[in-house]
Amino acid sequence: MKAKRPTKAQRLSSTTINTLPQTIIENILCLLPIQEAARTSILSREWRYKWTTIPKLEFGSSTLSKGKNKEKLPSDIASARKKNMDERCKLFNAIHQVLLMRQGPIHEFIFNPIGTYNCFELDQIVFHLSRNHTVKKLTLAFDYISPYKLPLCAFSLHQLTDLYLSFVNLDHQPIVSGFGSLRSLCLMNVWISSKALLRLLSNCPSLKRFTLQGFISHKDCTIIELFDCLHVIEDLTIYGYNARQLVLDSVPEELPTSLIHLKYFCFKEMSLDVDGLLTFLAVLLKCSPNLEHIVLEVAELEYNDENEIYYGILEKYSDVWMEHLKELVIYNFNNLKPSMEFVKFIISRSPKLKKVLLIVDDKDEELEMLKVLLQAPCASPVEIVVK
Repeated sequence: MKAKRPTKAQRLSSTTINTLPQTIIENILCLLPIQEAARTSILSREWRYKWTTIPKLEFGSSTLSKGKNKEKLPSDIASARKKNMDERCKLFNAIHQVLLMRQGPIHEFIFNPIGTYNCFELDQIVFHLSRNHTVKKLTLAFDYISPYKLPLCAFSLHQLTDLYLSFVNLDHQPIVSGFGSLRSLCLMNVWISSKALLRLLSNCPSLKRFTLQGFISHKDCTIIELFDCLHVIEDLTIYGYNARQLVLDSVPEELPTSLIHLKYFCFKEMSLDVDGLLTFLAVLLKCSPNLEHIVLEVAELEYNDENEIYYGILEKYSDVWMEHLKELVIYNFNNLKPSMEFVKFIISRSPKLKKVLLIVDDKDEELEMLKVLLQAPCASPVEIVVK
């Protein structure tokens, strides 16, 4: 008598993936789009609800299943609005269905729609997440056409460790509480007042990584006030526009070494010939005695030989000594005097500096730059690379 062939379910139960621990299966399912993870429910009875326990949920326009053929764009405004509303309804219906079927905690929630969504429905979802008190990572990313105002209930997510916000209005007066467990905060194109920003940061005592690019109203926040809120920061990225807002008419002569844990600093859209930006950088260097890596993304210089402000600033902070700096990287570097003098300033005050990497647009200037910089005084043997 011939042995019966195993059924599809029996064959599946004997496969390697089916014998993996639940945590590994959840990690695998987290790598799939949520709609694909949900489709694994048809594999067998045992797999029917496995996808409902994955700790990471990501939603966006790609969450909606689309046919192989691209839909034609609406020919008039009314049709475009109707199509946009239909997509929004489908997206939030999908989110509500997934949340209703949850059988485990949500540790990471990502909402990243593409298009113009008036996402007032998201308030209810954020409220639901705040009631669960399980979310550790939250990403809310919108676009400039339809920024989102973060509801106050979001500040009840006290277990958050990572928060990424893009085109979000945070201008609450005042922010009633912060995030005691937050370790990473990224604010990209956010609307926030200086008072709300300081209040938020002062209520994040565990913050290690911070990125700021935003529209700060009431420009009465100083560099020192900002640094005083970042006592344990290790990784800081800031954009030139915001740094300039933080530099008022005067900077105190005696600066506190408040950023003693800072190891990595990235300055984007920075100009070495702009008074406020160079002052911000000089103050940061003086307040960060343990800094190891500096990355600068330089904007276009408008250097004028008659304007020697940058030289006076470097002279004012000539007592800066970067004992732990290991690497300096500058993008969009050029052969103008402010750029060259800044590099000379750094290499002459960094006894542990190992590498200077200068990425240039004009390849013809490489040899001339190297010749000048290699002849400059150095506090240590340093590799200077221009490319």
